Amino acid sequence: MIHELQIRTSPREAYDERGIIAFLQREKGLRADAVQVLKRSIDARQRTIYVNLTVRAFVGEKPKGQDFDPIIYPDVSDRPSVIVVGAGPGGLFAALRLIELGLRPIVVERGKDVRERKKDLARIRPEQKVDAESNYSFGEGGAGAYSDGKLFTRSKKRGDSDKILRVFVQHGANPNIMVDAHPHIGTDCLPRVIENMRKTILSCGGEVHFQTKMTSLILDKGVVKGIRCEEKEFLGTSVILATGHSARDVYRYLRSENIDMEAKGLAIGVRLEHPSHLIDQIQYHSPEGRGKWLPAAEYSMVRQVANRGVYSFCMCPGGVVVPAASGPEQIVVNGMSPSHRGGKWSNSGMVVEVRPEDILPASLITPNQVKSADIIALESTSESVNPAEMADDVLRPLLLQEQLERMCWLQGNRSQTAPAQRMADFVNNRLSASLNESSYAPGLIASPLHFWMPRFITTRLQEGFKAFGRSYRGFLTNDANMIAIETRTSAPIRILRDRENLQHVSIRGLFPCGEGAGYAGGIVSAGVDGERCAEMASQYHENT
Repeated sequence: MIHELQIRTSPREAYDERGIIAFLQREKGLRADAVQVLKRSIDARQRTIYVNLTVRAFVGEKPKGQDFDPIIYPDVSDRPSVIVVGAGPGGLFAALRLIELGLRPIVVERGKDVRERKKDLARIRPEQKVDAESNYSFGEGGAGAYSDGKLFTRSKKRGDSDKILRVFVQHGANPNIMVDAHPHIGTDCLPRVIENMRKTILSCGGEVHFQTKMTSLILDKGVVKGIRCEEKEFLGTSVILATGHSARDVYRYLRSENIDMEAKGLAIGVRLEHPSHLIDQIQYHSPEGRGKWLPAAEYSMVRQVANRGVYSFCMCPGGVVVPAASGPEQIVVNGMSPSHRGGKWSNSGMVVEVRPEDILPASLITPNQVKSADIIALESTSESVNPAEMADDVLRPLLLQEQLERMCWLQGNRSQTAPAQRMADFVNNRLSASLNESSYAPGLIASPLHFWMPRFITTRLQEGFKAFGRSYRGFLTNDANMIAIETRTSAPIRILRDRENLQHVSIRGLFPCGEGAGYAGGIVSAGVDGERCAEMASQYHENT
């Protein structure tokens, strides 16, 4: 007999099957031979911590294993081809869904495969340089491959997020991601899963091309026929454009061809790094921290300050801060966690909402606005900046990203050494004479972030931190480092597409996809969008 129950138990009892079975016998009078956890979440709102479980209890029989049938991927080697630009989650899930639908994906990725890419990431620390085509943003797996592998999404409206998790499990991810309220693969495990997804694409007759950078679309009277790369062309029935949020050359190419786009809001701030034990103490209301039975604590914080959101983003318990620049003269930081989340530090992006109307070229700012905290001055930061771009409303958020990343690089001694400041010092406009130990491998340099970052950002962060400190005692502390600069929270531009058929508004057969196109925010939502674009590409093929 099988019983499905919702229970609320202690972390120790919820830790393994034996504890859950003992709980069921004691509290429910149920003598289970085995249990299967269907859903798991931690309730840490009060001093007594509970774990909420949905379990399937088996009496007199054994579990059958996975609760879903594997997806069948057919041979598509002789089927019509669809070009997929980008091998991030949007592109990979689009390719797999195309195979399900009987179409042959040709995946074109500017970076290297996930293993070779790792070697380039390892060279950043000793060489203090970033490979412009193989980094934390570009390469197989996209920006998420080496940026934690968090699979939590708040968006439930656009598609089947559970399907995305099932595909990951089928390709080697821990089945626990189907159970946990905030699922997480881990940076140490995700590359293997990504490799397996590529193997599925290839075994079914698809193609995957690395170090192959798209330079332009092949267009014929408003219809896309394929893409041009640096050394060859690829033709297909349609093109799914899933290039990721850091492919600035793609945005510039599209703009030069008058392909419809619009400026999009984004968020800018810092990586805030605390000792993980301190976050455990705060979140679990205990001087002992998480103890033996609980995972590293997470947090999610949000506040409205001067009509803009200030919030935590991409929280990485027990994780590390990483150098996420995608080109020269940039410093960008991000965070990631291994699957065990057992590191000494916990970090999170702490960012401020920025809307396109908040950004003005310095030449357009009036004397009364110069000292205002309600406007961001956009200035030319290098000789390579095209003056025409400064006047382009669509490109303005992208230029702001570039300006701040270069300023950060200059403050970091023109290397990947990141400027940083102690948290309480920042709030009180004080210089930090020294910094805390940090997980950021290239190293930190003390810098007055409150002085050189835009006042639009700093004043709101300061007020947000004060509010968070009042709500979470001990959070506002000089034991935490603020590491600059976090700019790649989302794409700065949206490539316009039809709401119904997902095609570009003026180019038939072109499907802007995922985070880089402005329609997703994270691995799962990008995967969902990739599947939706594949389905629309299939319909387009059938109708043409």
